[in-house]
Amino acid sequence: MDDLRVIYEDEVLLACDKPAGIIVHADGTGTRTLTDAVAAHLAAEGRSDVRPQAIQRLDRETTGLVLFSLDSALQPALDAQVAGHDMRKTYLAVVAGRVPWAEKTVRAPIGRDRHDARRMRACRPGQGKPAETRIWRVAEKNGRTLLRVELVTGRRHQIRVHLASIGHPIVGDALYGGARSTAGLLLHAWREDVVHPVTGELLYLETPWPTRLWPERDQ
Repeated sequence: MDDLRVIYEDEVLLACDKPAGIIVHADGTGTRTLTDAVAAHLAAEGRSDVRPQAIQRLDRETTGLVLFSLDSALQPALDAQVAGHDMRKTYLAVVAGRVPWAEKTVRAPIGRDRHDARRMRACRPGQGKPAETRIWRVAEKNGRTLLRVELVTGRRHQIRVHLASIGHPIVGDALYGGARSTAGLLLHAWREDVVHPVTGELLYLETPWPTRLWPERDQ
Protein backbone atom coordinates (compact mmCIF):
# COMPACT_ATOMS: atom_id res chain seq x y z
CA MET A 1 0.00 0.00 0.00
CA ASP A 2 1.37 3.40 -0.98
CA ASP A 3 -0.72 5.74 1.16
CA LEU A 4 -1.06 4.91 4.84
CA ARG A 5 -4.24 6.48 6.21
CA VAL A 6 -3.17 7.64 9.66
CA ILE A 7 -6.00 8.39 12.10
CA TYR A 8 -3.90 9.29 15.14
CA GLU A 9 -0.19 9.52 15.87
CA ASP A 10 2.06 10.63 18.72
CA GLU A 11 5.36 9.44 20.15
CA VAL A 12 4.02 6.13 21.48
CA LEU A 13 0.83 5.31 19.56
CA LEU A 14 -0.31 5.23 15.94
CA ALA A 15 -3.75 4.33 14.62
CA CYS A 16 -4.45 3.80 10.93
CA ASP A 17 -7.32 2.83 8.65
CA LYS A 18 -6.53 -0.57 7.12
CA PRO A 19 -7.77 -1.22 3.58
CA ALA A 20 -9.04 -4.61 2.43
CA GLY A 21 -6.58 -7.12 1.02
CA ILE A 22 -3.64 -6.55 3.35
CA ILE A 23 -2.64 -8.57 6.41
CA VAL A 24 -1.58 -6.93 9.67
CA HIS A 25 1.25 -9.28 10.71
CA ALA A 26 3.79 -11.22 8.67
CA ASP A 27 2.65 -14.74 7.77
CA GLY A 28 5.98 -16.16 6.62
CA THR A 29 5.29 -15.71 2.90
CA GLY A 30 7.07 -12.38 2.49
CA THR A 31 3.81 -10.59 1.68
CA ARG A 32 3.92 -6.88 2.51
CA THR A 33 1.94 -6.17 5.67
CA LEU A 34 0.25 -3.23 7.35
CA THR A 35 3.05 -3.34 9.93
CA ASP A 36 5.56 -2.88 7.10
CA ALA A 37 3.60 0.13 5.85
CA VAL A 38 3.59 1.70 9.33
CA ALA A 39 7.35 1.10 9.68
CA ALA A 40 7.94 2.78 6.30
CA HIS A 41 5.78 5.74 7.36
CA LEU A 42 7.79 6.14 10.57
CA ALA A 43 11.11 5.84 8.67
CA ALA A 44 9.99 8.67 6.37
CA GLU A 45 9.52 10.77 9.51
CA GLY A 46 13.05 9.96 10.66
CA ARG A 47 11.97 7.29 13.14
CA SER A 48 13.48 4.23 11.46
CA ASP A 49 14.58 2.87 14.85
CA VAL A 50 10.95 2.44 15.98
CA ARG A 51 9.48 -1.06 15.66
CA PRO A 52 5.68 -0.79 15.52
CA GLN A 53 3.66 -3.54 17.17
CA ALA A 54 -0.02 -4.02 16.35
CA ILE A 55 -2.23 -4.16 19.43
CA GLN A 56 -4.89 -6.17 17.60
CA ARG A 57 -5.26 -7.85 14.24
CA LEU A 58 -7.95 -7.68 11.57
CA ASP A 59 -8.60 -10.35 8.97
CA ARG A 60 -7.18 -9.69 5.50
CA GLU A 61 -10.54 -8.56 4.03
CA THR A 62 -11.76 -6.66 7.10
CA THR A 63 -11.17 -2.91 6.87
CA GLY A 64 -10.77 -0.27 9.54
CA LEU A 65 -8.94 0.87 12.62
CA VAL A 66 -5.74 -0.84 13.77
CA LEU A 67 -3.79 0.52 16.74
CA PHE A 68 0.01 0.21 16.97
CA SER A 69 2.34 0.60 19.95
CA LEU A 70 5.52 2.52 19.11
CA ASP A 71 7.27 1.93 22.43
CA SER A 72 7.97 -1.62 23.60
CA ALA A 73 8.10 -0.48 27.24
CA LEU A 74 4.41 0.43 27.05
CA GLN A 75 3.32 -2.80 25.38
CA PRO A 76 2.35 -4.54 28.66
CA ALA A 77 -0.01 -1.70 29.62
CA LEU A 78 -1.76 -1.87 26.26
CA ASP A 79 -1.88 -5.67 26.32
CA ALA A 80 -3.48 -5.44 29.77
CA GLN A 81 -6.24 -3.22 28.35
CA VAL A 82 -6.91 -5.80 25.66
CA ALA A 83 -6.85 -8.72 28.11
CA GLY A 84 -9.10 -6.88 30.54
CA HIS A 85 -11.57 -5.95 27.77
CA ASP A 86 -11.09 -2.25 28.63
CA MET A 87 -10.76 -1.19 25.00
CA ARG A 88 -14.19 -0.51 23.54
CA LYS A 89 -14.16 -1.72 19.94
CA THR A 90 -17.06 -0.93 17.62
CA TYR A 91 -17.56 -2.44 14.18
CA LEU A 92 -20.02 -1.99 11.32
CA ALA A 93 -21.34 -5.03 9.49
CA VAL A 94 -23.89 -5.59 6.74
CA VAL A 95 -26.02 -8.73 6.55
CA ALA A 96 -28.57 -9.90 4.00
CA GLY A 97 -32.28 -9.66 4.72
CA ARG A 98 -34.18 -8.12 7.60
CA VAL A 99 -33.02 -8.51 11.19
CA PRO A 100 -36.17 -8.90 13.37
CA TRP A 101 -34.70 -7.43 16.56
CA ALA A 102 -33.40 -3.99 17.54
CA GLU A 103 -30.53 -5.31 19.65
CA LYS A 104 -29.09 -8.63 20.69
CA THR A 105 -26.23 -10.04 22.75
CA VAL A 106 -24.65 -13.29 21.57
CA ARG A 107 -22.81 -15.34 24.18
CA ALA A 108 -21.49 -18.48 22.55
CA PRO A 109 -18.05 -20.02 23.10
CA ILE A 110 -15.82 -20.10 20.03
CA GLY A 111 -13.43 -22.89 19.04
CA ARG A 112 -11.69 -24.21 15.98
CA ASP A 113 -13.65 -26.09 13.35
CA ARG A 114 -12.21 -29.60 13.34
CA HIS A 115 -13.27 -30.12 9.71
CA ASP A 116 -11.81 -26.91 8.24
CA ALA A 117 -8.63 -25.31 9.61
CA ARG A 118 -9.59 -21.93 8.14
CA ARG A 119 -12.78 -21.68 10.15
CA MET A 120 -13.86 -21.15 13.73
CA ARG A 121 -17.21 -22.28 15.10
CA ALA A 122 -19.73 -21.46 17.81
CA CYS A 123 -19.53 -24.19 20.45
CA ARG A 124 -21.73 -25.61 23.14
CA PRO A 125 -21.26 -24.33 26.72
CA GLY A 126 -18.17 -25.85 28.24
CA GLN A 127 -16.38 -26.04 24.90
CA GLY A 128 -14.17 -23.46 23.16
CA LYS A 129 -13.34 -20.08 24.68
CA PRO A 130 -15.98 -17.72 26.14
CA ALA A 131 -17.08 -15.04 23.67
CA GLU A 132 -19.59 -12.20 23.83
CA THR A 133 -20.77 -9.88 21.05
CA ARG A 134 -23.31 -7.05 21.33
CA ILE A 135 -25.28 -6.10 18.23
CA TRP A 136 -27.61 -3.21 17.33
CA ARG A 137 -29.68 -2.73 14.17
CA VAL A 138 -28.85 0.63 12.55
CA ALA A 139 -30.67 0.70 9.21
CA GLU A 140 -32.42 -1.42 6.59
CA LYS A 141 -32.39 -0.86 2.83
CA ASN A 142 -32.53 -2.81 -0.42
CA GLY A 143 -32.79 -6.19 1.29
CA ARG A 144 -29.84 -5.62 3.61
CA THR A 145 -29.39 -4.58 7.25
CA LEU A 146 -26.60 -2.44 8.67
CA LEU A 147 -25.47 -3.45 12.17
CA ARG A 148 -23.34 -1.80 14.83
CA VAL A 149 -21.35 -4.43 16.70
CA GLU A 150 -19.30 -4.19 19.88
CA LEU A 151 -16.81 -6.83 20.96
CA VAL A 152 -16.78 -7.70 24.64
CA THR A 153 -14.18 -10.43 24.05
CA GLY A 154 -11.79 -10.73 21.12
CA ARG A 155 -11.76 -14.22 19.66
CA ARG A 156 -10.59 -15.06 16.15
CA HIS A 157 -13.38 -14.40 13.60
CA GLN A 158 -15.70 -13.62 16.53
CA ILE A 159 -18.12 -11.25 14.78
CA ARG A 160 -18.23 -13.39 11.67
CA VAL A 161 -18.88 -16.58 13.65
CA HIS A 162 -21.47 -15.11 16.00
CA LEU A 163 -23.50 -13.46 13.23
CA ALA A 164 -23.43 -16.64 11.17
CA SER A 165 -24.46 -18.68 14.22
CA ILE A 166 -27.69 -16.67 14.58
CA GLY A 167 -28.52 -16.95 10.89
CA HIS A 168 -27.13 -13.60 9.70
CA PRO A 169 -23.70 -14.14 8.10
CA ILE A 170 -21.95 -10.99 6.89
CA VAL A 171 -22.39 -10.07 3.23
CA GLY A 172 -19.26 -11.08 1.32
CA ASP A 173 -18.18 -13.64 3.92
CA ALA A 174 -17.88 -16.77 1.78
CA LEU A 175 -16.16 -18.69 4.60
CA TYR A 176 -19.25 -18.46 6.83
CA GLY A 177 -22.03 -18.56 4.25
CA GLY A 178 -22.52 -14.85 3.56
CA ALA A 179 -24.19 -13.52 0.42
CA ARG A 180 -21.94 -12.66 -2.51
CA SER A 181 -20.65 -9.10 -2.73
CA THR A 182 -18.66 -7.24 -5.38
CA ALA A 183 -17.52 -4.91 -2.58
CA GLY A 184 -15.87 -7.71 -0.59
CA LEU A 185 -16.42 -8.55 3.07
CA LEU A 186 -18.74 -5.89 4.52
CA LEU A 187 -17.13 -5.69 7.95
CA HIS A 188 -15.35 -2.55 9.18
CA ALA A 189 -13.57 -1.72 12.46
CA TRP A 190 -15.07 1.72 12.93
CA ARG A 191 -14.26 3.03 16.42
CA GLU A 192 -12.01 2.25 19.36
CA ASP A 193 -11.71 3.82 22.81
CA VAL A 194 -8.35 3.34 24.50
CA VAL A 195 -6.68 4.81 27.59
CA HIS A 196 -3.41 6.47 26.59
CA PRO A 197 -0.64 4.51 28.33
CA VAL A 198 1.34 7.66 29.19
CA THR A 199 -1.17 10.46 29.80
CA GLY A 200 -4.10 8.37 31.04
CA GLU A 201 -6.38 10.28 28.66
CA LEU A 202 -9.25 8.35 27.09
CA LEU A 203 -8.77 8.50 23.33
CA TYR A 204 -11.79 8.21 21.05
CA LEU A 205 -10.45 6.96 17.72
CA GLU A 206 -12.69 6.74 14.68
CA THR A 207 -12.20 5.98 10.99
CA PRO A 208 -14.18 7.68 8.21
CA TRP A 209 -17.49 5.98 7.37
CA PRO A 210 -16.73 3.57 4.49
CA THR A 211 -19.10 4.23 1.58
CA ARG A 212 -18.75 0.65 0.31
CA LEU A 213 -20.65 -0.52 3.39
CA TRP A 214 -23.68 1.76 3.06
CA PRO A 215 -23.13 3.98 0.00
CA GLU A 216 -26.10 6.31 0.49
CA ARG A 217 -25.95 6.78 4.22
CA ASP A 218 -28.05 9.68 5.47
CA GLN A 219 -25.84 12.39 6.96
